[in-house]
Amino acid sequence: MDWQLISLSFITVFLAEIGDKSQLAAIALSGSSKSPRAVFFGTAGALLLASLIGVLVGEGVAQILPARLLKVLAAFGFAILALRIVWFGEDD
Repeated sequence: MDWQLISLSFITVFLAEIGDKSQLAAIALSGSSKSPRAVFFGTAGALLLASLIGVLVGEGVAQILPARLLKVLAAFGFAILALRIVWFGEDD
């Protein structure tokens, strides 16, 4: 088992998820429900399912396209998102 990759994946996703919309939704749901445990299991299950879908799609795309091309496409995608935020703001 590749513990370095597991650690990197955990840290990356953990930091990316702090303060995002799903965490705010979990806070709102747990504050208005009588069962915070159910909210925890529901949100944890949703994150697991979303991650599984991402991994499966990523694995499938990696079988078709070379890794270098995927990195270039990801870099262009992030650059476009950054430019959009800079030019049009976050309110769009």
